[in-house]
Amino acid sequence: MNRRGFALAVMLLLGRTAAASQQGQVVSSSWKTADKCAKQAQIAYPDYSAESNAKRDANLKACLNGANLPPRQLPSQPPPR
Repeated sequence: MNRRGFALAVMLLLGRTAAASQQGQVVSSSWKTADKCAKQAQIAYPDYSAESNAKRDANLKACLNGANLPPRQLPSQPPPR
């Protein structure tokens, strides 16, 4: 009787973690895509001049918009006060 109860509890627990991991997979995929966008923008505009920073930010924003992802806090902008 205890073995069946334990097996049932494990099955229920695994079912709940599978649902959570599906959402985690979606979030992980979004982060990977956003990281790829940032990497492509950095490769396209590797300099740290004001002009390159602006172009890199525009490139990153366009890539994120194209992938239907939320915008990032751009590293070339100072944090809001």
